[in-house]
Amino acid sequence: MTDRLQSLADVLAVTEDKLRAGVSAGARVWPTGFGVLDQHLAGGLRSGELTLLGGAPGLGKTTFALQVLRHAARSGSTGVYFSFEHDTHTLLQRLLAIEAAEVDGAPARPLRRLAEVFEARHNAATSLEEMLSEMVGGREAVRALRGYAERLNLHGSGGTSTTVQTIRDVVRQVAERSGHQPLVVVDYLQKIAAPGQPVWEDERVTTIVEGLKDLALDTEIPVLAIVAGDQDNLAGGRRMRVQHLRGSTALAHEADVIMILNEKYDVVARHHLVFDLGNAERFRSWAVVSIEKNRNGIDHVDLEFRKQFEAGRFDPDGGLVDEQLVDERVFVD
Repeated sequence: MTDRLQSLADVLAVTEDKLRAGVSAGARVWPTGFGVLDQHLAGGLRSGELTLLGGAPGLGKTTFALQVLRHAARSGSTGVYFSFEHDTHTLLQRLLAIEAAEVDGAPARPLRRLAEVFEARHNAATSLEEMLSEMVGGREAVRALRGYAERLNLHGSGGTSTTVQTIRDVVRQVAERSGHQPLVVVDYLQKIAAPGQPVWEDERVTTIVEGLKDLALDTEIPVLAIVAGDQDNLAGGRRMRVQHLRGSTALAHEADVIMILNEKYDVVARHHLVFDLGNAERFRSWAVVSIEKNRNGIDHVDLEFRKQFEAGRFDPDGGLVDEQLVDERVFVD
């Protein structure tokens, strides 16, 4: 398209104008809130880039992505969560659990307590703060949530109705209403409806991932999309890699950053288990986030974060994995 054509002289002029105005001429960065991850992502998620987060079901992909979006909103940024898997009240409970866990002395299982309150048939309370008044950290969680609620948007997405164009339209509406370009989270990519719904999934995924990449570039926003793994590669004890994602060829080509989530127990070398049986349970409490592709930083890095799923979150204070990891434990000692 001719409106995308610029001479290098035009680019230089625009860059100089931005620098003179005190405006950043480079990418804008949205920190994820996971310190060690941000160090390896050159600060966080970047405008104009598509980041993919893959992993087997139940490992916390939604938890991780929602936590990233919550951190952005708390930090003053705007965000949109396109949810194909969870209703808005479930997401609200998860966010409240995260906030409750931030309060010193928060209950051990805030998600369970919140579910009990939300599912109660009769409650005389007139506000959410009052409903959660008997839960340690409950009132504080609601107040914290209200502090950024206008900046965090939830979209109830549908697999037959929400297309990349729908996502574009919503992003434009949010930007016009808030005055800021939002961080976008898609949960999850393979659920997005494709025009004509091609029969072959690889063709569908290619169309969708190309559309998300164009969206990130055109609107200068970061897009974080959760991706599902191929069903044939979800067996326990196997390390999920990029090639195990559904539609992996297109995903690997278009994405700027690819992170894969694995349970630590499934990916440590066998000798870490044989010589210390106590490691088995300890490793199950941790998830490994592997940066397998990173256009603006270091890749092939394995990071670990403690799972705190009873509070709907990961402990953001993670670190590098010390143990030796394998592709498939059954074949490697």
